[in-house]
This record gives sequence, C-alpha cells and structure tokens, in this order.
Amino acid sequence: MNNIVLYEPEIPQNTGNIMRTCVATNTKLHLIKPLGFVLDDAHLKRSGVNYIDKLDYELYENWEDFKSKNHGQYFYFTRYGRKPHTTFDFSNKKNQDIYLIFGKESTGIPKEILKNDLENCMRIPMTDNVRALNISNSVAIAIYEVLRQQDYNDLLREEPHKGADYLER
Repeated sequence: MNNIVLYEPEIPQNTGNIMRTCVATNTKLHLIKPLGFVLDDAHLKRSGVNYIDKLDYELYENWEDFKSKNHGQYFYFTRYGRKPHTTFDFSNKKNQDIYLIFGKESTGIPKEILKNDLENCMRIPMTDNVRALNISNSVAIAIYEVLRQQDYNDLLREEPHKGADYLER
C-alpha cells in the first residue's frame, strides 16, 4: 500500500489539497501532530472539496507513535536530499508498504529523523531560485512517480462519467 505522511503540517489548504490527491490515488494519509489547524477547519474542507468522507487517514500524537504503528519502506522528501526522487525503485516488488514522508511547511523534517536514514532521503530537482516547492505539489509529483512505476495499480485510465469516447462524440 502507498502512504503519504505529513509531519506536523501547518497550512490547512495544503493538507486539504493533499487529501484530495490521496483520495484520487487511493493512498492513505498519515497526519503527525501537532497540526497547525483543526481537522474540521473550513479551509481544510474547502480544499478537500467533497472527497474528505472518502479519505483513508490516521492521526498520530508524534513521530514515535507513527513509527510504532507503521512498518515498511520509509522515503523522506527534503531539500537536503542528494538523490532525485526518480532514482528510487518504487515498483514494490516485495509488496511492502511504502511511506512517502514530508515535513512541515516552515522547517521540513527534523534533522534528527533524517540523519538516521540518509540513503532514503531524496530531493525533487529544481533551480536555486526557490527554496522548495509547495508541499501539495511535491506530494502530487511524488505519489504519481510511485504510481507510474507501479503501472498505476487499479486507477481508472478512462473518464468514468462522460465516457471514454467523449472527445470523439
């Protein structure tokens, strides 16, 4: 199973966008406290549109609580990573749970967590004109790379409402 982990997210709109992406990709969301908002915040619901009721998510008191309940492959997205995200094998041939971990918007993932697993720290390549991409954009880039390597699992390849032949009609 693919999982997105948000370590102490601060901005409700970002988390709402990530919630929508998780629903669209059949990905579980893990939220590690403290959160910079309440989960029933109006901005969060607005960003997640009407999909929050379909979201598979879990809330944790802290990093240790998360680690004690979730086992599998951990991958960390950090501007300090030295390898591009596309160099990792996410094909999941071992059928292990994959956890893509993102830090809080202001400071990222703490160095104390990263230094214990440097080989799984990665960076989305970008210019030196920005410090980092928006977290919701980074999550989308990351989960779709994982899904691409997994041949998109059971995600729909055709538009389900207007039909596959909509453009031809």
